[in-house]
Amino acid sequence: MTVTKIIALAKKQKLSKNTRLYIISKNKHYFLNNGTLNEGFSPTLSILKNRDSVLSAFSKLSFLFDEIIRLRIVDYKHDQKSIELLYLLHLIPVNRKIRTFLDWKVFSPEFTQQMSRLFQVKNDTIHCISINEVNYNPKKSHSLASKEGFQIFKKDMINAWKKMVQIYLLEQDKIQWAKLEKEIIKK
Repeated sequence: MTVTKIIALAKKQKLSKNTRLYIISKNKHYFLNNGTLNEGFSPTLSILKNRDSVLSAFSKLSFLFDEIIRLRIVDYKHDQKSIELLYLLHLIPVNRKIRTFLDWKVFSPEFTQQMSRLFQVKNDTIHCISINEVNYNPKKSHSLASKEGFQIFKKDMINAWKKMVQIYLLEQDKIQWAKLEKEIIKK
């Protein structure tokens, strides 16, 4: 059983509600939850020069963080333990998740630093009215209000998204698809 076959199966019939899985296949993203397959995020991250767009991009990155942790701990199962884990993941600050990925050797030290710098922008953006008040500090400080500063931030954010998708795909490849198929077919 492959990812493609699971997606085809999920498109044809309602599946077991005991599976919760974000699936990436052929540059398309899907979310299998409650027995139903829905489209996931766009494979490309689009960021506009406004507060809402910046926060939306961070929301997508944070979602992938939590899904990677979920896959590593509870796999694709959606039971009481999974629900409790999701609850706990929402309570853990993102800087602790970034540090956990470093400890688990999911992130390199360099990528850990990059993610920490990027998520500082998220923290600053949450507490401001406009991104004109926010700076990004990869090597030196850049105002997101400036065209150059925003372009540097946007490029780094898009690269971080691509890297997170690659990391997620590595975790997704560990799923035992044949076992999943037997468990998700609703009898």
